[in-house]
Order: sequence, then structure tokens, then C-alpha cells
Amino acid sequence: MTTEQIKELKVEDIKAAAEQRGCPVQRALYYVTEFLAGPMCGRCFPCAMGSYEARIRLQRLVDGQGSDADVAALKRIAEDMAEASFCKKGKDTAKFILDWMAADVFKTHAAGACPDMACPALVEYRIIPEACTSCGDCKDVCAFTAIHGEKRKSFKSGYLPFEIRQKKCTRCGECIKVCPSQAIILAAAEAKTTVDV
Repeated sequence: MTTEQIKELKVEDIKAAAEQRGCPVQRALYYVTEFLAGPMCGRCFPCAMGSYEARIRLQRLVDGQGSDADVAALKRIAEDMAEASFCKKGKDTAKFILDWMAADVFKTHAAGACPDMACPALVEYRIIPEACTSCGDCKDVCAFTAIHGEKRKSFKSGYLPFEIRQKKCTRCGECIKVCPSQAIILAAAEAKTTVDV
């Protein structure tokens, strides 16, 4: 097997691993990151610079900081790579990005939502008060002290209900795993307002 065949095989391995991610934007980010770390040769400008710029734009979308301009730039970058890359690896990378962009998921990310609920910056863990039994299991398992509230005691009234402090929450998901009443849900993060200066 030649070195070129090994590199081609690795590209397919990266794509297969990327397909395991539920969110198309995360798939594209994983693929481009791994492509830059491995099989990209860096000999042609459209592929090398395009891949680096694509990774920056994809990371912004996953981090909830992306915009429609990032989506438009990604499309332009991928189209340029598909046309001008010298080798099949660069053209394939562009094709993969464009295939994943076929749905409107990238635009949805730019608007601040992840339909697959897979991007931590775009989701929140919330406690449904009506379903919460105040057992405290979620608070006990939270390593980041993001959950506040008091365990229910039969002789006490007026205890603080459990809530998740979003600024402290790391979206690890441990609280959902231990909740016996399924009172913790994954929900779209509230839109962050930005102020133009």
C-alpha cells in the first residue's frame, strides 16, 4: 500500500468518525480539524487556507458566536476549494462540507440554535419544577456546583426549589443521568442579545 493510499484511507476514516456526530456542524468541524491534523498536504493555497478559515467559521457556529456571514463564507470557501484544490483530498473535503451544508442546520446555528441539541453553547439543562421531587441527586452529582436548591424534608416547608445556574453549568449531562423523575430536560438556550457599539 502506497503512502497516498494510506492517506486516502485516513480521509475516509475521518469522514466515518465525523458521521458519528449527531450535528452536521459538529461533523464538519470534526472533519476539518482532523483533516488539518493529518492528511492535508498543504501544497495548494485554496485547500490549506480554505481549511484553516473553514475551521474558524465552524468553531464560531458550534460556540454560538456564528453569524449568517460565517455561513456564507463557509459556502464560498468550500466552493472555491472544490474548484481550485489540486488534489482529491481537498476536493473531497469541500464536497463533505457542502453536503453537510445542504440542510439549513448551519443557518439555524447562526441564529443561535442547534436542532440536534448537540452543541453545548446552544443548549441548556433545565429543571421542570412540577416534575422535580427535590431528592437532591442532581445537586450531589454536579461537580461544578451549578445546581442550587434544598432537599425536601417531611417536617419542613418553604424550601428552595432546585434550579440550574446556566453560567456555571458545563453541560456535562451528569444531572440528567441521575434524576429519578426525569425532571431535567435539554432545551434550546435562550437567545443572547448583543449590543452594537
